[in-house]
Amino acid sequence: MQQTEHGGEQAAFTYDPEVVGRTSPSGFLLDALRRRPAGRAVVSGLTVLLFLGGSGMFAYPFFTDLYTDQVLQGRLSDEFVGIEVDGYDDWEASVSSGDALTRIAIPGVDVDTVVVSGTSPAALRAGAGHYPSTVLPGQDGNVGIAGHRTTYGRPFNRIDEMAVGDEVWLQTPVGDFEYVVSAPPTGGDCRAYSEMNDQRPDSAACVTHPRDWSVVDETDDAVLTLTSCHPKGSAEQRIIIRAELAERHPPGTYQDLAGDDGAEDTDEASAA
Repeated sequence: MQQTEHGGEQAAFTYDPEVVGRTSPSGFLLDALRRRPAGRAVVSGLTVLLFLGGSGMFAYPFFTDLYTDQVLQGRLSDEFVGIEVDGYDDWEASVSSGDALTRIAIPGVDVDTVVVSGTSPAALRAGAGHYPSTVLPGQDGNVGIAGHRTTYGRPFNRIDEMAVGDEVWLQTPVGDFEYVVSAPPTGGDCRAYSEMNDQRPDSAACVTHPRDWSVVDETDDAVLTLTSCHPKGSAEQRIIIRAELAERHPPGTYQDLAGDDGAEDTDEASAA
């Protein structure tokens, strides 16, 4: 307080650390901006940008799925149907990274998607890609295929639900190959997913770290290895499914079988 000329007292401005300490630097800055017209415009603009950024994060998976399913997969399906090769050597020589290589169908988890050659980020925008260091579908050895669980069509979204005995079909220009899911690989650092998740006691998957390349190592037998990120939305680990080649079929066999099943379902529905 300070004394006036008439002997009264008036309040004087004093610095009070306790009062000042209640306002953070960011809060002080925002309050100062709100007091000025230009500042209010800046705050409004930042609010809009934050809103759009948050909306974009939520919309990103939806639009990548739409882009992959409606644009990329449509183009790749046409490309796959048009492949004409004379044996494995001709087939391998004709494929470049990002080209349609095979179509994978997993009836048990509603998967039916074209797999491209390569596993680069650009290639995997198609949803699933073939490890170029592994053999081609149907050959003796380990066929490695990686796929997304979220975004870009998410073909392996339900890979953790696959059980021993499930069918996996690889359709190719040189033949259709029927694989049957087996127990998870025991080598390397892969740990059975059923031991980690009580809700999936029948899961045939195992989980390992991203640097465990042993899961796609060469094998003597004809096998198929599916890999994806784990958990969903994270690249912290890898989830693995292993299947063994059960039978080789002529090209178009799976589509014929799927068509017959569809016709049977239609007949049953009509009879009901």
